[in-house]
Amino acid sequence: MNQRFVINIGRQLGSGGHLIGQGIARELGISFYDKELIQLASQESGLAKEFLEQLDEKKGQGFFRGMFGLRNSIMIDEYYFNDNYPSSEMLFKIQSDVIRSLAEKQSCVFVGRCADYVLKDHPRAVNIFITADLPDRINRVCRNQKMTEEKAMDYIKKMDKKRADYYNYYTDKQWGAAVSYHLCINSSALGIEKTISYIIEFVDKKLHFDKK
Repeated sequence: MNQRFVINIGRQLGSGGHLIGQGIARELGISFYDKELIQLASQESGLAKEFLEQLDEKKGQGFFRGMFGLRNSIMIDEYYFNDNYPSSEMLFKIQSDVIRSLAEKQSCVFVGRCADYVLKDHPRAVNIFITADLPDRINRVCRNQKMTEEKAMDYIKKMDKKRADYYNYYTDKQWGAAVSYHLCINSSALGIEKTISYIIEFVDKKLHFDKK
């Protein structure tokens, strides 16, 4: 595995996509990025991490204008926002720059943030979408978020819509549609660990890893 490669993971809420991404990175000995991209975007832009977390994976909107009623452009290094450059789009640009920079230097697993679109020209990229049976998704969200099943169901619907809106807004593809990815897989069919192994085997076959 001398050549750099990237694995980009889209996921439904509660599908185990984060755990699967971590497991793939661990087994392959490469870097893993999910929420870590927010910290890196904060370091790159000088904006507070807590503020960027509020914009994470949201489609374009005038967050600053809505909160503070700002009218004048504000410059933050090369990144700026004004009436024509919504703050969520600013974060998308910063995160995209960070993703491209990381992918140029190392092999990585990226979760979310339209990484498959951002890295569409990467010669060794594999794009995966992970779903799961609804009962498993509800159980996972109940366990992780300490929610009732009813609240978990509402949260799943809300977050899936948010992720779909974000992906469809920034890319020319459709979130969750098979045509948008190299592999779509239901983690309920095999379980988390076997899904990790299956994806690694798929990536190996697609990229023809050098085993020497």
